[in-house]
Amino acid sequence: MIKKTTSPKKTEVVDPGYDARQAPINAKLGPDEKIAFFRDMLRIRRFEERCLRSYTQGKIGGFLHLYIGQESIAVGCVSVMGDNDHIITAYRDHGHALAVGMGMNEMMAENYGKYTGCSKGKGGSMHYFDPSRHYWGGHGIVGGQIPLGTGIAYALKYKGLKGACMAFMGDGAVNQGAVHESYNLAALWDLPVVFIIENNGYSMGTSQERSSAGENLAGRAAGYGMNWAIVQNGHDVYEVRDKVGKALKLAHDHCKPTVLEIRTYRYRGHSVADPDSTYRDKSEIEEYKNTKDPIMVYQNALVAEGVLNDEIIKKIDDSARAEAETSAQFAEQSPYPTIADIKKDVYWEVDNPQDKKSVGNLFFD
Repeated sequence: MIKKTTSPKKTEVVDPGYDARQAPINAKLGPDEKIAFFRDMLRIRRFEERCLRSYTQGKIGGFLHLYIGQESIAVGCVSVMGDNDHIITAYRDHGHALAVGMGMNEMMAENYGKYTGCSKGKGGSMHYFDPSRHYWGGHGIVGGQIPLGTGIAYALKYKGLKGACMAFMGDGAVNQGAVHESYNLAALWDLPVVFIIENNGYSMGTSQERSSAGENLAGRAAGYGMNWAIVQNGHDVYEVRDKVGKALKLAHDHCKPTVLEIRTYRYRGHSVADPDSTYRDKSEIEEYKNTKDPIMVYQNALVAEGVLNDEIIKKIDDSARAEAETSAQFAEQSPYPTIADIKKDVYWEVDNPQDKKSVGNLFFD
């Protein structure tokens, strides 16, 4: 029997004078921009809460991976995107979708499997797409989106565009072989990609300490000669903006990849069908909610700055709740796809019969 030995964990050195609020990318923010970030974070929270209610009512089938507790990451990352920057993510994709500007109606309808959904009801919660906003999903295969994101970065470089792809994954995906193959190619070919690990600590239901060797996940990038960094306070939208902004600048100006590990936390189970606390204490969840909830932390900061007050907060919250409720009504009233729709959006020639050049059957009934 091989006995596993443990060694004392090293504490990372953090600059005691670092204040993300004073970072150049944040110091120039005006009140309207700060309030917009707060509004976007609260919209994500209220949409996810409404999704949960719809799921428990039996309106949403399949899996539902909620972003509650991680709102600051999606909003912070999207807020620093340039015109030629792109996003691709995994199945916990609602927050990123709202942050890039997708509408709650098309998102909730997709959850319900309705034709008015962003993927015409064929993808569901895990497969949101909006190419018009440079948003490429929503992918159900663990780590499967990372090679695709690397490919997007390759395309940007090939076309000579000053842009980058932010490829998001969870901490559980970091051990997938395809992720490391992507790291290798990104480093070899100097691709403008930012690999973002949203580390909520538990993968599907196993703590990082039990599943992943090493002191941190981002540090594995050193083996590929890649730049890497850790966002210690993923609940702080200012710190997210600062660190992600620097990684994007490196990609834009020098065509270099980066691995960013953003420490965060999710309140619900991996999927809402999974128990919340079989692998963690309820007290741990409550402590995070009370001390590091991203919306409360940011709200308190803006109140202290004199940017927010109770009246503005209530107005934004009421609007977000109403928007989420309206999306559920829209989804409820929308039609399902027809049987004929099964054959659409699969082969280009089927959707464009006038340009069909192949012979033979594409479908076999």
